[in-house]
Amino acid sequence: MKASESNIQPTFQKTARSYLENTQLRRNIGYATHTIRKKRENVVKELDDWEELRESGRQIKEGVMHNLDRYLLELEESVTKAGGKVHWAQDAQDANQIIVNLVKQKGVSDVVKVKSITTDEIGLNKALADEEIVVLETDLAELIVQMAGDEPSHILVPAIHKNRSEIRKLFREKLGKQELSDDPAELADAARLYLRKKFLSAQIGISGSNFAVAETGTVAVVESEGNGRMCTTLPDTLITVLGIEKIVPTWKDLEVFMQLLPRSSTAERMNPYNTFWTGTTEGDGPQEFHLILLDNGRTNVLADQVGRQTLYCIRCSACLNVCPVYERTGGHAYHSVYPGPIGAILTPQLRGPNDVGAASLPYASSLCGACYEVCPVKINIPEVLVHLRGKVVKHRQNKGIFRGNTYPEQIAMKLMTRTFRRRARYERAQKLARILQRIYVRNGMISKLPGPFSGWSEMRDLKPIPQQTFREWWRKSR
Repeated sequence: MKASESNIQPTFQKTARSYLENTQLRRNIGYATHTIRKKRENVVKELDDWEELRESGRQIKEGVMHNLDRYLLELEESVTKAGGKVHWAQDAQDANQIIVNLVKQKGVSDVVKVKSITTDEIGLNKALADEEIVVLETDLAELIVQMAGDEPSHILVPAIHKNRSEIRKLFREKLGKQELSDDPAELADAARLYLRKKFLSAQIGISGSNFAVAETGTVAVVESEGNGRMCTTLPDTLITVLGIEKIVPTWKDLEVFMQLLPRSSTAERMNPYNTFWTGTTEGDGPQEFHLILLDNGRTNVLADQVGRQTLYCIRCSACLNVCPVYERTGGHAYHSVYPGPIGAILTPQLRGPNDVGAASLPYASSLCGACYEVCPVKINIPEVLVHLRGKVVKHRQNKGIFRGNTYPEQIAMKLMTRTFRRRARYERAQKLARILQRIYVRNGMISKLPGPFSGWSEMRDLKPIPQQTFREWWRKSR
């Protein structure tokens, strides 16, 4: 990870416990994720070819990853021909500097911004604030998070950890609407009136993008509120930050994702607002368009044959809504703008092996596989999690660093390997274990183990080793 997220974050295991103890947080997230999950199931069932669509999405993404260099150059050429300007950013610092320079060239002190995880990833708001440029988040949930001085906790619904009573209290304080109720429609209307004035006066809009079509240079933002369209059409200048993995080759390919994304994210058949723009058009929309192609560690992910499937992600958040770990801890425990299962495999690869906090995320999973089952582009998240766990262990071995239970586990596995190789050793180990286990057996089960094994036995019961093995019974009975 570069620039904004270069500071080493605490491990997931260290911080998750405090979030588990927040019962209101768990209620808020549990209710929201279960609601979205149920709606998604219903709209997916309407399509007889859902699995075929998933496979098509996976194949398109795989093809893009294998030919990313060619598609990036094609996209640059298409955008340029359409009147846009393309900038290449190796990392967060590069991207932020490009945007700061563009804003300063226009001599403005404030900008409006579409909800964008990519700009959150590079810490754009802070970079602009450091240059005394005010950023206004226009997505309702992002606005709530910004007003509260908080951080997003969900890819799709950044303020999922807050309920409407908490939002009403916030709006009463920040917007001066003392008579405001907690009715969702009234809360949304208060935000809409506040934002409308900002839209009409804004000279620069900043956005991310869901997709970019290499064939035509078209950039797309899909949303549910309409604020994105206001940001991408009203200002004179539009700046879009695009992760280099978000390319699709043709318009025909885009059709697949326009069916997969809304059903997987907001559980809708179609997003209410789908905005597409291609370069600039005289007298219509922004007269100046800048597209920033962001790497920020993505080429490192691309180089990993197992991990590169992470880049297939279309940011739908379906994996978060079914994850039992995310449901109980929320997004803040991940210390990343990418929480949940997808964050557990994306963040470590973007930040690199030396970030201890990021290295803990592949272990923030039960490996139940629910995320893989709902992923619209069939990312095998459990496979990548296990792969990354192996890389964490190898890195620690190379550095001579052993944290948590990693080293005891390695010793135990080597001893087991040695024991299982010889029948005589195995039988002696069985006899020894029968003797040693006596102090831990309670009511026919082993519920608590000592030392480094205590964490494993906290949530599991182990059956004791039988007093007679099969081989012993066979010898005696024969």
